[in-house]
Amino acid sequence: MTWAEYFRVHNVQIAETGALNAAGANWRVLRAAVESGYLVRARRGHYALPDTDAHILEAVRLGGRLACVSAVANTGIFALDSTFAHIHVDPTASRLRAPHDRFQQLNAHNRDGVELHWGQLLDPCGGTEFRIGLADALVQVFRCQEPRFAIASLDNALYKRLLAEQAVAQIFAALPAELQSLRPLIDCRSESGQETVLRLVITGAGFDVEIQVEIGGVGRVDMIVEGRIAVEADSRQFHDGWEAHARDRTRDCDLAMRGYLTLRVLYRDIIHHPERVIAALTGLLASTSHYRTFIV
Repeated sequence: MTWAEYFRVHNVQIAETGALNAAGANWRVLRAAVESGYLVRARRGHYALPDTDAHILEAVRLGGRLACVSAVANTGIFALDSTFAHIHVDPTASRLRAPHDRFQQLNAHNRDGVELHWGQLLDPCGGTEFRIGLADALVQVFRCQEPRFAIASLDNALYKRLLAEQAVAQIFAALPAELQSLRPLIDCRSESGQETVLRLVITGAGFDVEIQVEIGGVGRVDMIVEGRIAVEADSRQFHDGWEAHARDRTRDCDLAMRGYLTLRVLYRDIIHHPERVIAALTGLLASTSHYRTFIV
C-alpha cells in the first residue's frame, strides 16, 4: 500500500505516529518517507501527504485546527476571504509553533497573517483532526466577519444541508446580544453565498425583494426587486462560454416579453462594490417610474 492509498483508505489528511506504527511504519520508514518527499512532517508525531492544503498544514504545525472562515471554506461553504488561515487553539495551549516552521516558537513576527481564535468551543470534540466543527466555525465567523458575509455563510451551510436547522439556535445562543437582531435575516433559499449578500445589500437599501421566484415560461430567477426587475447573481463558474451567454440572453428576452427588466450583477460588484448595484437598481426604477406594464 502506498502512502496516498493509506490516507485515502483511512479517510484522513493528518496521520499520527501511533496509527502509522500500527500499520507497520517504524521511525526509520517514516524518516525515509519524509526525506524522499512522500510525506510531510507537519508537527512532531503528525504526518501528511505533500499535496495537503497549505492551511491544514499551517493549523497542525502551529498546534491547532482550522477555524472560522478557513474551516467554513474547507467544508465547501461560502466564505468571504480565506486567503490567510484562521486557526483555533485551546485556551490553555502552550509551546505553539510558527505556521511555516515547526522548529520556531510562535511569536508576533512569524504568524504570517494567521488569525488565531482562542475561545471555548460549543463542541470541543467536533470536527476532524484538522478542523473544528461547523457550528463552532460559524459562531466564529459571526464574531469575526461583517454581518452580511456571516449570514451568507450560515445560509449556504443550511442550503447545502451541511448544518441542521436546529443548530441555528445553538449558534445564536453563543453570540452576544448585539448580534441577535441578525437571526431573522437567515434565509436558506438562496442557492449561493453571493445571492444572500446580494439580497441583504438590496433589502438594506430599502427595496422590496422576493427571492427564488418561479416565472412561467422562464423558470426560477434569483430575485425580483420592486415587482419589476429580475436580478440575477452571475458567477464565472456557470456563465463561461458562448452557450452559457446565449442561454442568459434568451432568458433575458423571455423575461422582457413578460414585462420584466433584467439586471445581471457580478460577484465583484456584489461583494466589493455594492453601491454600484444599488445605483443600477435606482436608475432602472427611475426610468420606469412614469409607467408600468402589468402582465395578466
